[in-house]
Amino acid sequence: MSDQLRPRSKRSKQTSPIARHGRLKRSNAFANIAKVLAAALAVVMVSGVSVAALATLNVATSVKEPIRLDSETAGPIPQISSIDGGANLLLVGSDSRVGQGGGYGDPEEETAVLNDVTMLLHIAEDHSSATVVSFPRDTYVPIPECTGPDGETYSAMSSQKINTTLSYGGLNCTVSTVEELTGLPIQYAAVVQFNGVAAMSEAVGGVPVCIAEPIVDEHTDLDLAAGEHELKGLEALQFLRTRYGVGDGSDLGRISNQQVFLSSLVRTLKSAETLSDPIKLYSIAKAAVDNMELSTSLQSMDTMVSIAMALKDIPLEKVVFVQYPVYNVDGGVEPDESAADDLMASILADASPTLAPGEADFRSVADPAAAATEAPVEPVDPAVPAPTDPAATDPATTEETLPSNVYGQDASQYTCSAGRTLADQ
Repeated sequence: MSDQLRPRSKRSKQTSPIARHGRLKRSNAFANIAKVLAAALAVVMVSGVSVAALATLNVATSVKEPIRLDSETAGPIPQISSIDGGANLLLVGSDSRVGQGGGYGDPEEETAVLNDVTMLLHIAEDHSSATVVSFPRDTYVPIPECTGPDGETYSAMSSQKINTTLSYGGLNCTVSTVEELTGLPIQYAAVVQFNGVAAMSEAVGGVPVCIAEPIVDEHTDLDLAAGEHELKGLEALQFLRTRYGVGDGSDLGRISNQQVFLSSLVRTLKSAETLSDPIKLYSIAKAAVDNMELSTSLQSMDTMVSIAMALKDIPLEKVVFVQYPVYNVDGGVEPDESAADDLMASILADASPTLAPGEADFRSVADPAAAATEAPVEPVDPAVPAPTDPAATDPATTEETLPSNVYGQDASQYTCSAGRTLADQ
């Protein structure tokens, strides 16, 4: 073990299989009725069409036990409307096989509980933009003292991989680590496992993705030919998990591949067909509450709808997906502090990140078919003065381009996954 790695405290212990709720108030009849009514109103607000009360009751009663965050503050749950101001939400993808059934390896042998995916969603104060930051799983970061799901306090560590935080101290520990790394307070968080990812992709009816070259990955049993595919269920999960089948076979290549999927997912969710279909909206809500562990701040239906309402009017080009900047070290990667400071300064200022047109062998490629479907450029009438761009004349509104190793794309960009066959692995 490196000298810079501080071992876990010897008094840290495995989480008890018995859930403890000493700090949570016991539910009462009024609270249950209120939750059902909130769920019903949420569906009506989003879709404009009522859904059967029985279905709404099913959603409300299927919400899993919440996870209380150290960073949560007491106060009333937001009413059903767009959230007031900005928000930060951490989504953690766990590789735990517990309760996932067959198809993901033997849960008796695959016992690790790592956060293979750690994504932070930031919504600007004025709801004009949203940024999703993906943290490479092998990034060495300091882990602060945190409270685990068993109520135990886990000691700080100077440098460990970020994907160990979930197994070390639970969701609270992952949240505290990302807060310290970014300087952003995280109000909401959720954990999703394999089956949850598959269920969510089924709920939206599939996500179309473009593949530039064939993807073959024996580790996830994924075999996709070049071209466009509509992915859902197990195949969508395999696509998001594949590492050896895309880019350069690294976790950075996997992040770029996930950004291809997520950009298409945003376009799908924002399409008129999805937003006007109450059955799809209900399915998405039910898939979320059935398959995620939610922080107490995120558990109410009206809170989820409030966050969604803040996102629905953001232009596609202002929904940006970025990889947290890192550089290679022995056994993993470490944060590029200078580039990371620039990225976080942009996010803290609620400026939509402007990415440099950098190239890397793990990145996705532009979809050649997208140019053919773009809207034609309107002819310019020389008699009509061109509109003035305020950003071109006002230095205060000029957006600075981020360093070239802050990789990513926005949701308006049509990109293709860079496939990698067995011959290249």
